Formats: sequence, structure tokens, C-alpha cells
Amino acid sequence: MTPVAYRRAQSTGDAVRLAGMAGHRLLGGGTNLVDLMRKGVEQPATLVDVTGLPGGIEEAADGSIVIGAGARNGAIAAHPLIRSRYPMLSRAILAGASAQIRNMATAGGNLLQRTRCVYFADEAGSRCNKRAPGSGCDAIGGFTRYHAILGASPACIATHPSDMAVALAALDARVHVAGKDDARVVPLADFHRLPGERPDIETALEPGDVIVAIELPPSRLAARSDYRKVRDRASYAFALVSVAAGVVVEDGRIAEARIALGGVAHKPWRARLAEAALEGKVPSEAAFVAAAAAELATAEPQPGNGFKVALAQRTLAAVLSALCEDQA
Repeated sequence: MTPVAYRRAQSTGDAVRLAGMAGHRLLGGGTNLVDLMRKGVEQPATLVDVTGLPGGIEEAADGSIVIGAGARNGAIAAHPLIRSRYPMLSRAILAGASAQIRNMATAGGNLLQRTRCVYFADEAGSRCNKRAPGSGCDAIGGFTRYHAILGASPACIATHPSDMAVALAALDARVHVAGKDDARVVPLADFHRLPGERPDIETALEPGDVIVAIELPPSRLAARSDYRKVRDRASYAFALVSVAAGVVVEDGRIAEARIALGGVAHKPWRARLAEAALEGKVPSEAAFVAAAAAELATAEPQPGNGFKVALAQRTLAAVLSALCEDQA
């Protein structure tokens, strides 16, 4: 048994100080970190409990919603402001896990959860550049049903597992970060990294950085939004493909669209090509199909997941069709 020390952060500044120490890992709900510790993938010397840090959900003066990093996923999904103004976020969280996990997992921890790639989790028997940089990637040429078709690299084809983060990407959310030297705000779209040659570097966080809050800006399309998840079984499964989308139709044309895809890339995939293809168009099946095809044109599937290209296209077109019908 590997001994692990435990400390409890008394403030955000204390969390920043402790997070910068070698071998220290922040512990929120523990729904991902503790699981990886059991598998030997994560081996921290000290766990720093940050569950005492702010976890409220509040409306700011400008109409934005600020979610404390310690907020439980279940509380976020059930909050009246989230359900009424940002339904895609509530639905994404509810699609993500069991009620027990949602009631433990935190907003900050959700953003930092690591891939569910089976090769990453197999510490004893598989090569993985994300777990051991430079060791190789046994997923390539292996079982790839759940792996990336967009933004992958020769070093890693893993996907990001979060449903919540996909909705946050579509909503132009911003991540508030406290660090050793300053505080800063990182757009959610820039928070997670594509693998490149260093898939082990997963986010824009620096050593000692701590997520403080997630900000949802005011949005006229957020209330006209949805989240759809396609998976191998009805519940408690990670996405093969998911779509978070919001659309505003004015005078018979699409005035604004925000779209993100899950289950297809190393990070929540903001579908900017599809958005650009839709804006100004008359809602139609042809327009939806063309927008989906534009986004997936650069897909590079593996031998075992080529079906994801058509699945993502059909799912996106179906979500857009339903959203526009509601505004007809």
C-alpha cells in the first residue's frame, strides 16, 4: 500500500500554495482522481481537500452566472437559473453520470477529469504517452471505438470524457483561475489542449493554479439550446458522440448558432465551421447537413471508429432541426 497524506485547504490562497508543491493533488469530489489512484495511474504523495472553497451559484450584475469551482454537479443541473437560461448545461450534466456521482463531483473537478481511454487506465500493461510521455500509444492500432476523429495526433487519440464541458464550450464559458502570481480568466474553448506531441499536458493550468469559478456570460441563444448524447447504452456510459447546440432564428433565417461536439476529440470540440456555415441561412435539412459536413470534413477516423463521422453529422443535423422547429 502506498501511503498518502491528507491536508485541507483553508482558503483559495492556501489551495494555490499547496497545489504548487511537488506530489500534491487537489481533491474535490474524488470521482475521477480516487479511481485513478486505485488503478495506479495517479500516485500523489498528498491530497489537498478543496471542498471547503466557494461552491455557490450566483447571478452577477451584468446578468452572467458565476458557478463556484466547488459547486456539486447535481446542484448545478437542478439550479433554477441554469435550467431556465442554460438548459443545454443542465441536460449535459444529467446525461453524464449517476445521481450519486453528480452529487459528489464538483464543477472544477469535472473540467480536470482525465480520459477514460482503456490504454491510459492500464498502467501495468499498455503504453500511453498521456500517462508516460514518450512511451508510445497502444490505442493506435488497438480498440478505438471510443477514440478521437478530430484534432488527434500520432502521440494520442484519446477523447475528453466530460459532458458538462461540451455544453460550457458551446456557451462561451470562462474559467476563473487563481495562481501563484496573479488571477486570470481563460476562455473554456482554450482551457483544454489538443494532444500534439505532449498529450500529458492537458490544460492551460500552470503548476499551482487553482480553478476558482466558471462564468456563464449572458446569452440570448442559451435558452434556445439542447444537449444530445449518443452512447452504447441508455445510461452511465461515455459518449460516442454528443452535441451541445443553441440557435436563434430571426426573420426566417439563422441569426446566431453555437455548437460544440463531445466524444470526438481530446477536448470539447467547438464546431466553428458549422456555426459559420449556418449563420444567415434559411433553416432546412440541406443547410443542417451541409454545416455538419463542413465541420467533419477534416475528420481522421481510426479503423474502428469511422462510424463516428456519419453519426456526428446525423446527430448534429437532428439537434439543429429540432431547435429551429421550436422557433418556427
